[in-house]
Amino acid sequence: MKELLLYQFRSEFRKKSIFFSLVLYLVSLVFINYLALGIQNRSLAPAIWSALFWMALLSTLVNAIAKSFVNDRPGTLGYLYSLVSPEEIIIAKIVYGFILCTGISAAGYFFFALWLNNPIQDVPLFFGTLLLTSFGFSSALSLLSAIAAKTNNGSMVMSILSFPIIIGILLMAIKITKNCIDGLDRAASSDELLLLVAINLLGAAFSYLLFPYIWRS
Repeated sequence: MKELLLYQFRSEFRKKSIFFSLVLYLVSLVFINYLALGIQNRSLAPAIWSALFWMALLSTLVNAIAKSFVNDRPGTLGYLYSLVSPEEIIIAKIVYGFILCTGISAAGYFFFALWLNNPIQDVPLFFGTLLLTSFGFSSALSLLSAIAAKTNNGSMVMSILSFPIIIGILLMAIKITKNCIDGLDRAASSDELLLLVAINLLGAAFSYLLFPYIWRS
């Protein structure tokens, strides 16, 4: 497992242009929001700040994880499959995607706080939401990327399949973030947190169980 994770990181950093293009894409989205709203020095409503934050992250995270299997060369995948089990491969992909999503989410929060102020009052709950959302995106999109890689038009299939799954995660994250901005008691976000945890567990379980069948097809 450790070797698979190291392989994922090495292959990503060999393509530095892809990694830095994601960072540039995120910074550009945040800066556009700043030019449109923040430059007027007006405080944004909690719902607007929350929605803008997660929409900016959504575009970046989908682009980051969607290529998990689509960009892998068939020869490379065949070599990996001869060395380890498909379950180990999907777990490594999910863990790598989780780390990548967490890093991008933290960077997004930094730039939003820098240019569009930092209205978050319950920071621990907010970062817990970032972690849960990052894992949810990684587990769901990694499996969908494996499915899309089996088709002729992987990018289009990925876009179609990912929308209904990630929209539920996104709605929960937006509501919890708004509660963090409003400074509400954590009990007010308990239902959304439980739903996020449930979605994460289902996504991870489905990925672990279904990926071997996708790999064999």
